[in-house]
Amino acid sequence: MNAIDLSPLYRSTIGFDRFANLLDSAFAGDAGHSAYPPYDIELLEVNRYAITLAVAGFEESELDITLEKGVLAVAGKKADEKKRKYLHHGIAHRAFERKFNLADFVEVTGASLKNGLLVIELKKNVPEELKPRKIEIGSDTNVIEHSSEHAA
Repeated sequence: MNAIDLSPLYRSTIGFDRFANLLDSAFAGDAGHSAYPPYDIELLEVNRYAITLAVAGFEESELDITLEKGVLAVAGKKADEKKRKYLHHGIAHRAFERKFNLADFVEVTGASLKNGLLVIELKKNVPEELKPRKIEIGSDTNVIEHSSEHAA
């Protein structure tokens, strides 16, 4: 695998440790990564998203959604069923775990299961103090005054 050197990016950024870890894990890949269950990530409107997973055959009680340290994990495990005799078995009911890394300030606002689709709604809520603001030139806020003692 070709290594990508991201050191130029890190020379001009401070405090993006989580971002660096995300990039490292994305480039490393996951050998055990499965395409099951298939999913969509949708932009509903500005700062509102939805993740839809196709979980046909799973009941609500067989699905688990957790959020820890910015990682949304969706897991499914079928309850033990009586052994069936299939002539053809094409519907996957295998256990799964799918993880999504969420950006800062992205919160889960709800989840629903309908017609075999699990929809998880997300919203990005950036605090007012972190939103961009205009700094007026000549304003007294954040101005550093120099005393004449330190001037040469």
